[in-house]
Amino acid sequence: MGIDARCSTSTTGYDPGVIAPALLSALHLLALALGFGAVFERGRRLRDLRRSPEDSVSLGRLFQVDALWGVAALLWIVTGLVRVFGRFEKSPDFYVRNGFFWVKMALFGLVFVLEILPMVTFIRWRIARSRGGAPAVGAHLALLIALNDAELAIVLLIPFAAALMARGAWLF
Repeated sequence: MGIDARCSTSTTGYDPGVIAPALLSALHLLALALGFGAVFERGRRLRDLRRSPEDSVSLGRLFQVDALWGVAALLWIVTGLVRVFGRFEKSPDFYVRNGFFWVKMALFGLVFVLEILPMVTFIRWRIARSRGGAPAVGAHLALLIALNDAELAIVLLIPFAAALMARGAWLF
């Protein structure tokens, strides 16, 4: 069905067949923007801690942007699953047969694996801080910065795979 046929099905201007997929797509893209900004800022906050590991303000800001990164990831996962299995735009078969979908999933999976150490570390730091102690910030700081930079680069690549996927560039 062409765009003209879809858009002309409603006399009220509201076509749920167009609006719902557009909203899901927009939320998926907003999750990307939020996540990219959060992981970029998290890298800045980690570098601030490298200069002054006892700075509780920088640590608090790190926790804030890390929480945003978590919200973005959750939104990204939920909207992605709904888009793949909800049959709003394309059938699940389109995704399963699309090589760039699997590239995108591999990149996302790599981000997830790289995120394990930062996630565990920040949870420990939060617990230490909530108990009134000072977290051992300097222990893995260089590694955390390197992991964050790698995640940032991978998140930057994902939209390219997504754009090619959406256009069916590599179907099998």
